[in-house]
Amino acid sequence: MDCRQKGANLEDRISVTMQDGVADVRLVRGDKMNALDAAMFDALVDTAEKLKSQKDLRAVVLSGEGRAFCAGLDTSRFAAMSGGGETKLRDLAKRTHGQANHSQQAVWGWRQLPVPVIAAVHGVAFGGGFQLTLGADMRFLAPDTKMSIMEIKWGLVPDMAGTPILSQLVRDDILRELTFTGRIFTAGEAMSFGLATRICDDPRTEALYLAREIAGKSPDAIRAIKRLLNNLSIDPGRALLAESVEQMKLMGSPNQTEAVRANTEKRAPNFID
Repeated sequence: MDCRQKGANLEDRISVTMQDGVADVRLVRGDKMNALDAAMFDALVDTAEKLKSQKDLRAVVLSGEGRAFCAGLDTSRFAAMSGGGETKLRDLAKRTHGQANHSQQAVWGWRQLPVPVIAAVHGVAFGGGFQLTLGADMRFLAPDTKMSIMEIKWGLVPDMAGTPILSQLVRDDILRELTFTGRIFTAGEAMSFGLATRICDDPRTEALYLAREIAGKSPDAIRAIKRLLNNLSIDPGRALLAESVEQMKLMGSPNQTEAVRANTEKRAPNFID
């Protein structure tokens, strides 16, 4: 979804603290479970872009304040969809950030950082929040973390760079099951699927510890390793564009609108063939 909003106050959504080459990046919309509104999308894109050009950057830890890492897209945006195809007019296929559009860059931007990124995840990481964890090189999960590729609930597809990254992490049949159903899965399942690097009682503390260890290594070698590992994957351009094209077909369509209305009204959907 194209969620660009000019003039967003980044400090209302994300805080960044730098110490000894480690950027401690926190989503700070804790009262809304760090849900992704337009300002949060802007803050994610702009923060990653600023960090990318910081020469003394050695490692990044990405986490969320409050009860959750990120609950996904702000529900007010889904409510707006149920009124008709307002968002369908936006050209998601337009590449605004290299191979990605703006909402994809909120995830892909962290993948493009020249240093390792560790996501410290607790509470829930649903939908776009789950995809945000995929932008990191590693994911540390609290034991009670819940995750979901939840877009199907709203009659949509994951379109924030999730598909090209997931294809490198998860067995094909597992990926299909999780995406077709949108079911919520546990930290233990995430580990078995290849979506968690560690399960730890205090993921942020452990992530910061590892980030500081990485920061003590040769920065030239660390950046070279990230370039090498990023180049191992197949060119993601076609997958990123395909996400956008499929999403544009769905957004504002009768069945997608019905999915939103049914969830908002807490009733079973009545889809048409």
